Amino acid sequence: MGTVGATGGLTTDGAVSGPESGYDPAAASGHTDHPPRVGFFTDTTVCIGCKACEVACKEWNAVPDDGLDLTGMSYDNTVGLGANTWRHVAFIEQRKPLAAQQSGMHHDTDVLTMAEHGSATDPAVAATTPTTPGPGDEFRWLMSSDVCKHCTHAACLDVCPTGSLFRTEFGTVVVQEDICNGCGYCIPACPYGVIDQRPDDGRAWKCTLCYDRLGNGLEPACAKACPTDSIQFGPLDELRERAQQRVEQLHGAGVTDARLYGADPDDGVGGDGAFFLLLDEPEVYGLPPDPVVTTRDLPRMWRHVGSAAATLMAGAVAAFLGTRRR
Repeated sequence: MGTVGATGGLTTDGAVSGPESGYDPAAASGHTDHPPRVGFFTDTTVCIGCKACEVACKEWNAVPDDGLDLTGMSYDNTVGLGANTWRHVAFIEQRKPLAAQQSGMHHDTDVLTMAEHGSATDPAVAATTPTTPGPGDEFRWLMSSDVCKHCTHAACLDVCPTGSLFRTEFGTVVVQEDICNGCGYCIPACPYGVIDQRPDDGRAWKCTLCYDRLGNGLEPACAKACPTDSIQFGPLDELRERAQQRVEQLHGAGVTDARLYGADPDDGVGGDGAFFLLLDEPEVYGLPPDPVVTTRDLPRMWRHVGSAAATLMAGAVAAFLGTRRR
């Protein structure tokens, strides 16, 4: 294990380094001989909205209660990610011909056996998920468990002045609450609006991908608790391959809206450490369509500042010398 650094992965000209350079966020942060990068693949097509992930996250990480008031818009009582919500299950109701949910649909089906298959479930029999065809006048629920994306190029790392935010040997991004000074710079820097401050102490908090569990060879609490294997944990490269196979399976079954979000290493954040299989546009799930690391232009801006300062200094020297000649 090497030393901890805090780099977001910007090149010297301000551009985001891409996969063609073999960019390794853990190695770039000073870790040597580190384990493979790990992350989450969330297959929303098998999410049943049980919120086991939210409960497990709070229980393991001692995350405070964030209220039990329903929004009045859905069964969602946590609304979004925040300092006291590191996992958030979204409920989106749509009137679409896919995934009509009918009462008594599984009266002759062993749903526990289905749950064991997770993303391997045949779309034709996954009748409680949004992948089952139904009448055109019916509705479907889109359910998705959101979390910190643990970006390849993380702007929160770039702006943190204390080193509270750091890149782990697993390639994940963690906040050290005992070092955080509550400056809040990381909050507007996050392109996903994930990180947040607690009003009672002002420090920043977010998902750590259960860093303490990873160090002991355990999977994160949310993935461990997920009954349908909607949240899958493992080496990121393997998860991307598995996710692509799942998309192809869904397309072959006629679910043409299925698409991956955050899996592309060429996107504006260099790919996410937590990515998703969605059944609609990202905006429907409250996700930005084209996230970009917000600090990508900082090196270029500082060069312009330096150039302007040098020009002003040269002008001042010229004016001073001209005055002396007169």
